[in-house]
Amino acid sequence: MTLNQIPSRLHGRSQRLLRLSRLSLFGCVFNLALGLALADTPEQRITHHATHLAVEACGTCHGAQGVSQLPKIPNLAGQDADYLSAQLKAFRNQTRGDPDAIGYMWGMAAALDDETIAALASHYATHTPSAGRVSHSSALPMGRRLYQEGLPDQGVPACSACHGLDAHGLAGFPRLAGQHAQYLLKQLRSFQNNMRDVAVMHGVTQGLKRAEMESVAAYLESLP
Repeated sequence: MTLNQIPSRLHGRSQRLLRLSRLSLFGCVFNLALGLALADTPEQRITHHATHLAVEACGTCHGAQGVSQLPKIPNLAGQDADYLSAQLKAFRNQTRGDPDAIGYMWGMAAALDDETIAALASHYATHTPSAGRVSHSSALPMGRRLYQEGLPDQGVPACSACHGLDAHGLAGFPRLAGQHAQYLLKQLRSFQNNMRDVAVMHGVTQGLKRAEMESVAAYLESLP
C-alpha cells in the first residue's frame, strides 16, 4: 500500500465507523422507546392516575401523603386496602350515608371505576401511617379498657377482637391507631344513630355513653 492510499483507507474506515455508530445509536434509542412503550401498561397508567388523584384531589383534605392535618378528616396512610376499597365503593354507590359522605365523598367518588379505586386503596395502604398523638388525657385508662376488654356487663365487646390488639386492623377491618379522635367520635355517633348503616357497629355503640366514646377515641389517637 502506497502513502497516497492511506488517507483514502482511513477515510473509508471512518465512514464505516460512523455508520456503525449511527446504527448503534439508533438501536439504543429504538430499544429505549420500545422499553418505555412496553412499560406503560394499562395497570401502570391506572396507578399513575390514582397517584395523581391522591396528591392533587384527595390530598387537599387528607394530606399529600395520606396524613390529614384536619381533625375531622381521617388519616388514610397505612389504612387497610380492602377497607378503603369498600368505603370508596360505598361512597360511589351512595350507600354510606353519614353527613360528610353525602356532602363530600359521594361527589368525589362518583366517577371512580373499580380499577382506580383499587389503585387508590393500594396507594394509601403502602404509605407510612400517622405516628399517633401523645396525650396525657385522664380518659386514656378508660379508653384502653374499653378497647381491650369491652364492657361485658353492658353487652359491649372488645374493639380489639376485630381491629387487633394494636389497633392496626385485621382482614378488612380498619386501622384505628393514630386516627384523629374527633373523626373517630363522629363515626361512633354515626354508627349509634344508624347514619352509617353497619349492623355490627350499630349494636356495639348502642351501649356506649358519649364519655365512653370520647375516651376510646382519645386512646386510639394516642397509639402509633
